[in-house]
Amino acid sequence: MASELIAKKRKRKTKKAMDDLYDFIQSAVAALVFCILLFSFFVRIVDVIGPSMRPTLNDMDKIVVSKLFYKPKVGDIVVFRKDSFKEEPLVKRIIAVAGQTVDINFSAGEVLVDNVKIEEPYIAEPTTGEKYDFVGPITVPKGCVFVMGDNRLHSTDSRYSEIGFVDERCIMGKVWFTVFPVKHFGSPYAKQ
Repeated sequence: MASELIAKKRKRKTKKAMDDLYDFIQSAVAALVFCILLFSFFVRIVDVIGPSMRPTLNDMDKIVVSKLFYKPKVGDIVVFRKDSFKEEPLVKRIIAVAGQTVDINFSAGEVLVDNVKIEEPYIAEPTTGEKYDFVGPITVPKGCVFVMGDNRLHSTDSRYSEIGFVDERCIMGKVWFTVFPVKHFGSPYAKQ
C-alpha cells in the first residue's frame, strides 16, 4: 500500500514535470514566432556603416527601424536602399520632402529649405566645399525626399548624383532608437 502511494506520487511528479516542460516549450515557441513576425514585418535592426551620421549615430551602432504607419517628415533619420550606390542600407536625415526647394550656400555653410536657413544643432560641421554634384536651388519631386548625413564633410548623400533624391518607396523606415552599444542606447532625437 505504501509502495502504491509512492508510485502514485512519482507518477504525479513526472506528469507535472512533463506538463511544465510542455508549457515552457509552448511559451518559447510562441515567443520565437512573435519575434520572427515582429522583425519580419514591423521592425528591423540595422547597422550604421561609416561616420556619416556622427555625432548623432556612430559607426557600427545597431539601430531599430520601423516603417509601420510611417510618412517621411523633415528631420527624421531614415534608413534606405539605393541600388545605384551600395548594397548595404544607408542612414541619413531628411532635409526636405516633396514640393520643398533646397539650396546650399557652401561658402557660408548654410542649408536653405524654401529660402529659409534651417537650424541644425545636430550637425558635426557646416556644409562647405565644392566637391559635390549639387547645383541648386532644386525642388524635391513628388514621392521623393532630400537627405543629408549629420557629418556633412564625410557623408555621401543627396548632394551627390549617385544618391540624388531618394524615392520614398526605397525607405526601409524611420530610426526609432539605438540598441547597441549600450552606452549609445536611446533615441537619437534626444541628442538634438
